Amino acid sequence: MTAPADEHLGFASDDDAPIPYMARTRAYYLAIGYDTPYRWAHYTSAPFQPLTKPMANSRVAIITTAAPFDPAKGDQGPGAKYNGGAKFYQVYAGDIATEHDLRISHIAYDRIHTTADDSGTWFPLPQLKRLAAAGRIGEVAPHFFGAPTNRSHRVTIETDAPDILARCRADDIDAAILVPNCPVCHQTISLVARHLEANGISTVVMGCAKDIVEHAAVPRFLFSDFPLGNSAGKPHDVESQAFTLELALKVLESAPAPQTTVQSPLRWSEDASWKRDYNNVALMSAEELARRRREFDAQKEIARGLRETAA
Repeated sequence: MTAPADEHLGFASDDDAPIPYMARTRAYYLAIGYDTPYRWAHYTSAPFQPLTKPMANSRVAIITTAAPFDPAKGDQGPGAKYNGGAKFYQVYAGDIATEHDLRISHIAYDRIHTTADDSGTWFPLPQLKRLAAAGRIGEVAPHFFGAPTNRSHRVTIETDAPDILARCRADDIDAAILVPNCPVCHQTISLVARHLEANGISTVVMGCAKDIVEHAAVPRFLFSDFPLGNSAGKPHDVESQAFTLELALKVLESAPAPQTTVQSPLRWSEDASWKRDYNNVALMSAEELARRRREFDAQKEIARGLRETAA
């Protein structure tokens, strides 16, 4: 079909579809020399726990893959290169009564089309507090929780998810909003959501990697077709962030069954060409792939040392 016919019929471009992150990631790591394709978590059904209270009476927590800023761990500022030294390997809790500076330099968000200079795009605590003050939710849980981004499904399922569940129970949480950033973050958060839901806590995932979350079969998913790192809305756009969180709460309230996905109507840009870029080996030279392999190996060694120290 010709382009004029596409325009006449109102068709979108073929680029204007959710990015296939699993396929892109597999192809990328094969291209830089890792021969074993990564096994993404896959389920065909999901647990489902309806809300036990009206939202206006519910205590709601945030679960994030963002890391607390530590000036001793290198560049973690806007646009910083991938920084394995800023990773964390154990679940942490943050007191909502104090200010927190959370960053995402330790994970593979989209560094071409976003710069991570507005934490409101990955950490919706200010928006959630606003909704509590307005009576939209009962209250914000006293702590938010950090979920380590872990390529090991076993560690997430057997160690980190039960740890987060225990902390949620200690805080008497009714529902959780889970906000991932990178591809593996989306898998980690999906596995945590499944565990919470199977143990009586209602969840909704706010994310940008549709294929990964749906492959893992979560109970409820709000999909925003934005670059990775913007699961909670557009940067420096408070209206977008408020709308995205409100829509997530509506999904939490009204999903009729497990594996419910709702796509946000908000668009990142009318030009969908940004979707071509993330880890697309077809756009990289052999020299670029070799450079990325060297950088990845160096970061992996840093992360290994931190992981062994944390163990």
